[in-house]
Amino acid sequence: MIGTGSVEMAQRQPRRLPPELRGLFDDGGRDRVLSVDLPPGEVVWPDPTYVRWPSNRRAAFWLSDDPVTAELWTALRREHPRSGLWPVLMEDSVQPWSVGQVAPDAATEIDHFQVGAFMEEVWSDWIERATEDQMEMLDPYGPHCPGPADPAPVRCDPDDLADRYAAVLAERGMPLGLAAVTRGADALAVMGWQGAIHHNEWNVPLAAVVRSWEDRYAARLVGMGFNTLELTVAAPPATLQHALHIAAEHWTFCPDAIIQGAGSLIDYAHQIIDKPTWSFWWD
Repeated sequence: MIGTGSVEMAQRQPRRLPPELRGLFDDGGRDRVLSVDLPPGEVVWPDPTYVRWPSNRRAAFWLSDDPVTAELWTALRREHPRSGLWPVLMEDSVQPWSVGQVAPDAATEIDHFQVGAFMEEVWSDWIERATEDQMEMLDPYGPHCPGPADPAPVRCDPDDLADRYAAVLAERGMPLGLAAVTRGADALAVMGWQGAIHHNEWNVPLAAVVRSWEDRYAARLVGMGFNTLELTVAAPPATLQHALHIAAEHWTFCPDAIIQGAGSLIDYAHQIIDKPTWSFWWD
């Protein structure tokens, strides 16, 4: 179960974003304001060798120096509509972003990808190399990619659920990242996260998948690590049939969750029925 309870943080009058945060936006953070006091931190610049668009080089995101409270995450999540900054709890210790090994992309790149096409490409590539035993893992779909699953009914407030899960993750002692994005899913691309690079060299298509989950399953990006993602899901599957279809999506998004985890789509589907969080890790 996800813990409940939150503490309201004292807020000051909204003020224009400080210069280092304004620099995260294409338009210089025009009209963006924040009424939450931030802890010490600094912007993360990508290593020049990782920059895809040298002509538009700027900081990828802001990162706190130390772990933060869940209350701060919640306060910043509530401020997102007017600040334009989405909070992400970041796995602590020595991470690629600590030394600037991030490869940010513009959120507009995500617009060019469709979930169905991405699934079909991953599925087809796997089928070409799969053994008979490996094919059994994809039962009942086998060589035929089922495409994206149907939406599910929303069962609770998606933002409240995300706040409660942030309280769980914050107990691990996680710093906070702030990404200049319109929606949380875009942070995967804009922050230059590289956690799934051994599965997909470009993480922009994965951001497109998470965008779609925001729409179909009321998902929220809450945390990320070197090779992990933590999402809340306010509209999880309620039946095995629906969960199995979603499991096929998860397999194309993060094969290791099934290959090195549950072992088959069917076993994995049983694990995500009614589950309000989706956790992914890549080898």
